[in-house]
Amino acid sequence: MLGADVYSAYGSSVVLKFRGASLLLVEGGDPTADKPTVTLKPPPDPDTRDNLFTIRVADCQAVFEELRSRGARFLTPPMRHGPETRCFFRDPDGHLFEISEYRPD
Repeated sequence: MLGADVYSAYGSSVVLKFRGASLLLVEGGDPTADKPTVTLKPPPDPDTRDNLFTIRVADCQAVFEELRSRGARFLTPPMRHGPETRCFFRDPDGHLFEISEYRPD
């Protein structure tokens, strides 16, 4: 949906190539030696979040239209908040993403 390419996948993780960067997405997992008290799992309520994945874009309205045509389910159309225009969508697996355009007043 975002136009990223899958570079590799293993277990519940995937490495994506996206606009010249590599993104590692990890959906879940048990504690490890370097995070012995942390378990990664989806939140019980998808509308309650403790993190957010934001993608800064040059034109929020244009990206909104493009992603919507690819099947993104947006919570609202882009809305302006001071110098920022943003909107939120869920990918096909239900993960919440934000696209954000920043233009100083």
